[in-house]
Amino acid sequence: MPKAIYEERYVRLTTFTQDGRPKYVPVWIAYISDELVGFTTLQNAWKVKRIRHTPSVELIACNYSGKLLKDAKVMTGSARVVHGIEYQNVVKAIRAKYGWQYGMIAVTNKLKNFFRKGNFSSDCAVVIKID
Repeated sequence: MPKAIYEERYVRLTTFTQDGRPKYVPVWIAYISDELVGFTTLQNAWKVKRIRHTPSVELIACNYSGKLLKDAKVMTGSARVVHGIEYQNVVKAIRAKYGWQYGMIAVTNKLKNFFRKGNFSSDCAVVIKID
């Protein structure tokens, strides 16, 4: 039996530009509820801007660099950007799934925030309802 999309280590997220061109990026993804998966990101990320304009997305299992896994199947869904308690729930799910890796990324981002101008820590999440 194939893995559920939230069981995959990395998932290639496909968002769409205003003129319909696909844009791909690998993301960590976690189980939120029976129909929902989610990931954390930055509010000013291009994927967030595209999702706000066109909420239709595709998910497919990949490796850390976005290369598709053999026999991976595309799943479609509708995405929305969340904050507040919904954001915190996604953070908890990602932290639980990725453990020490999440901690390392969080520390690295805090150091970047300290030494560089800008925000490198996630400040919102995307929740996707799988079709």
